[in-house]
Amino acid sequence: MRDFGYFDTASGALEELAALCAQTLARAEVPLAAEVQKNVPVYAMDQLRPHLADPEARRDLMAEWARVLGQGPGVLVLKRAYADTAPIDRATAAYERIIAREKVAGGGGADHFAAAGANDRIWNSLQKLCLEDPEGFALYFGNPVIDAACEAWLGPFYQMTAQVNLVRPGGKAQSAHRDYHLGFQSAEVAARFPAHVHALSPVMTLQGAIAHCDMPIESGPTRLLPFSQRVPGGYMAYRRPEIVAFFNDNAVQLPLQKGDALFFNPALYHAAGENISQDINRMANLVQVSTAFGRAMEAVDRAAMCRALYPVLQGLRASERLDAAGLAAAIGAAAEGYAFPTNLDSDPPVDGLAPETQAALMARALDEGWTAEAFDAALNDQDARRSP
Repeated sequence: MRDFGYFDTASGALEELAALCAQTLARAEVPLAAEVQKNVPVYAMDQLRPHLADPEARRDLMAEWARVLGQGPGVLVLKRAYADTAPIDRATAAYERIIAREKVAGGGGADHFAAAGANDRIWNSLQKLCLEDPEGFALYFGNPVIDAACEAWLGPFYQMTAQVNLVRPGGKAQSAHRDYHLGFQSAEVAARFPAHVHALSPVMTLQGAIAHCDMPIESGPTRLLPFSQRVPGGYMAYRRPEIVAFFNDNAVQLPLQKGDALFFNPALYHAAGENISQDINRMANLVQVSTAFGRAMEAVDRAAMCRALYPVLQGLRASERLDAAGLAAAIGAAAEGYAFPTNLDSDPPVDGLAPETQAALMARALDEGWTAEAFDAALNDQDARRSP
């Protein structure tokens, strides 16, 4: 790290990671947990479910979960988050119908941190389940345990999204990574964000996985590196070979049963495991929950602004009244510079971790000398791909 304001490609040193991961979670630090396995606290929701009906007890439980996710090992397991697994089975049947339809329609696009087509993936499984089976959706997501876990990290008014991942026997492991937001950026892009934004990113989202089947170790449940979320420069580090090797040597896995839920800090180094079983189709609904605060104050029609601005920028560029830095600043003020949210079925991350942004499209059009009409058509195509 060149200074304390920004991270660079050497940030998140192996020695720092190893020291953090050498910790042991003391049982006394998680008094409401039923046990600690491999530094991961396990909560027996059959016993704790009554806590959720009492406001003070619920708050105490959520406070413990928040400490675990933030300053503790960064991950927790909620056993029997679904006391009745009938909603899981009903949702599984709906998801299998959706997968079959999308395969017929030519779906199965790119994936994050794994080869395209390696898994059966349902993008936006939240909306698709709701439209496929509204009652089943209500029974599935009408779960006070899941709600409390989300609120523990994000507070109220959170925004739920979800993606189903179905990994069949022979499915390969993911590469170790951190997750959304900065985890979905290249190292070069992540380095442009100041250090305090690296600290902010993990508290903007919560990662979770709801087990739709029993997941013994041979089926490849998520590999986890407890305490790794506490490495400040980890968004720069996780791709480096020595970090990958340390993860592969030290990551842990816990078996899950149908109806269990796993939640973890998005900055935790993690990766889906390899399914070496003979007959287990490992299905999890991967919930990615966002803070209510990740929104601008005003609604802005940025596409309309881009259309009006593009020919003007062409003229200012040609006359040299705006240099490259000025053009970039003008684009940044007008265009959407972030790839998400989008429709990952039609706008997948084909050449990286994120689709092309509106701002990147505008810059590319200027560099390549597109006409205003060509840029307008490209904007329309991009808008259509991003629509749910």
